[in-house]
Amino acid sequence: MKQTVLTILATGLAALASFAAESKPNIIYILADDMGYGDVQCLNPERGMIATPHMDRVAAEGMIFTDAHTTSSVCTPTRYGIITGRYNWRSKLQMHVLDGYGLPLIPTTRMTVPSFLSENGYNTAMIGKWHLGLEIATLDGKKARPAGGLKQKLKKGAFAPEELSNIDWEGTIQGGPVDLGFDSWFGITASLDFPPYVWIRDRNWVGEGTHVKAFRRPGPATADFEAIDVLDKLAAETVQYISDYNSTQPFFIYMPLPSPHTPIVPSKKWQGKSGIGKYGDFMMQTDDIVGQVVQALEAKGISDNTILIVTSDNGCSKAANFKQLEGHGHFASAQYRGSKADLWEGGHRVPFLVKWPAVIQAGSVSDVLTCQTDLLATCAELVGTTLPANAGEDSESILPLFSGEQVAFTRNGIINHSVSGHFAYRQGKWKLLLAKGSAGWTAPTEKAMANVADAPEGQLYDLEADPGEQNNLYLENPEVVETLMAQLEADVANGRSTAGPAQANDLPVDQIKLWKGNLAK
Repeated sequence: MKQTVLTILATGLAALASFAAESKPNIIYILADDMGYGDVQCLNPERGMIATPHMDRVAAEGMIFTDAHTTSSVCTPTRYGIITGRYNWRSKLQMHVLDGYGLPLIPTTRMTVPSFLSENGYNTAMIGKWHLGLEIATLDGKKARPAGGLKQKLKKGAFAPEELSNIDWEGTIQGGPVDLGFDSWFGITASLDFPPYVWIRDRNWVGEGTHVKAFRRPGPATADFEAIDVLDKLAAETVQYISDYNSTQPFFIYMPLPSPHTPIVPSKKWQGKSGIGKYGDFMMQTDDIVGQVVQALEAKGISDNTILIVTSDNGCSKAANFKQLEGHGHFASAQYRGSKADLWEGGHRVPFLVKWPAVIQAGSVSDVLTCQTDLLATCAELVGTTLPANAGEDSESILPLFSGEQVAFTRNGIINHSVSGHFAYRQGKWKLLLAKGSAGWTAPTEKAMANVADAPEGQLYDLEADPGEQNNLYLENPEVVETLMAQLEADVANGRSTAGPAQANDLPVDQIKLWKGNLAK
């Protein structure tokens, strides 16, 4: 079964396209950080022990996508895919993530979701964590960096800013959200475990890094910056934006939250609420942020024609303490194997909930295979236009699915990528992993499997029969492996996975390592 829609609108696709083009709905994209598929109660009712009433409400009043995937099982590359509609490994980022001082990953010449929507009449706002690199002005003209010896200065009071980093706190920040199509940005450079710990508004720092603070990584911070306050500040900023909005333009809000990623710091109001530990509390607070956004839309009277998307950048992290959670009966990856960083489903199959009362029938479910790169092409169809050949190379519109229509994708399948740069290819029920183990942090890792002499060079799973990826069919189905491998190689070489003229990757194809093992012979 390629698609199940429990309730289907009577409206046809042509009517939907006409409605969307005429009324241009607002769009809000809430991206949780390290939220597993099983962390949303309605997606994991039997093995989920965290109450998420607000996300459950979005699902009940909208549509659940049960087979939605991130491009990568870690942070930066997934965000690249969402913003550009292009796989991250087509850029120079072949593995791992950027830090808080990283240089811009997206050139200002590339079309992005916010730049496209801005060109088509939207006001675009980003509120939250960036993690795609910035050009930070410095006192010495060199790349931004922390000073040495910061551990010894932790919580030791104020210092002269130049003692803690080479950042020019009065200088402007280039190459970030405001240079890539957002009209405004309030947020932080990266995760709350990556300094600098200083708020940014548009292109400017809000204060100076005169103190040293840390979760794992010490760095410059303002005196009043506390990780425990960040969620509340982002929620307040978003609610204020919605309540104050009086333009006749539609708006797009991209709201990438830093939770429930480490540091796991639920505010005092939420501490102890879940009964299963700090991670459960932090998830409940994250869910409450969704509720505040929904309430703000309703108070403004614009909920009906606002598309609200709630999803995550990858699976749950081991930092959540799986042993403790499972001791309470909570399984963050639900029935799926693996977690953040891995090629197994738990690394990249994520919650994807969409609410749009004017179009989506309440209680709808789609099991169509989708990817987070699909946002850009969906926005293009939403406003009634097409993308240029050199934009959204891996993006397909999922707009027809919102009204229960069938959709004929031009791509053969989707590609997933692990923290170490290993590839997986999914088509229909089949999933090929070019790795012997998890390709991430879950045992067995690639390092451990390197010493297993008789291990197959890859993994092949029938996800219809084996969603938990326990029965490796790699050796039994060489023809399937060959077919999927050929499609993967073509998608890499063509610079795109969707229909259209071939495009150039940012690196030569021979520098995009497919970890093919014996398949290269």
